[in-house]
Amino acid sequence: MAQQHPEISPELHAFIAAQPMFFVATAPLAPAGRVNLSPKGLETFRVLSPARVAYLDLTGSGNETAAHLLENGRITFMFCAFEGAPKILRLYGRGHLIRPGDPTFHDLAALFPTFHGARQIILADISRVQTSCGFGVPLMKLDAPRELLPQWAQKRTPEELAAYRARKNSRSIDGLATGIDGQP
Repeated sequence: MAQQHPEISPELHAFIAAQPMFFVATAPLAPAGRVNLSPKGLETFRVLSPARVAYLDLTGSGNETAAHLLENGRITFMFCAFEGAPKILRLYGRGHLIRPGDPTFHDLAALFPTFHGARQIILADISRVQTSCGFGVPLMKLDAPRELLPQWAQKRTPEELAAYRARKNSRSIDGLATGIDGQP
């Protein structure tokens, strides 16, 4: 049974911190636009306050989240307990992008491990916190985090990463602009 919470409590904050992965969902306004759902990991999520969170977004194959946030700001995060007691936590809110060069990027980036290839930080104000049972989520054990994405980025210069972003991350799959201009 779903339960609403007024904010991210210390107990829910601890639950979030214990999860090795989370999911980010966004969608464009266009009815025919595609909903995007991305798994994330690598210690890239932080609770900043009972109603504000951030995650460090690394360079990847697409940039749907950025396009959708620029268009409408809607974002949902989901955490699932794959070990221990079953639980699903969803955080609904409005997000915006903090890019390198933004005056607040450096201070926020200091909250995360350093990753070569960090593309942006997603900062979100949370308006709804909801838990549900998670009875259908399987029990799974984490072997290890995958280091392939940071390793891939580490092999590229800032200029090569900028060129990749300009080529692969400047438009969503529905053609929305992401604000990536290819600058290192």
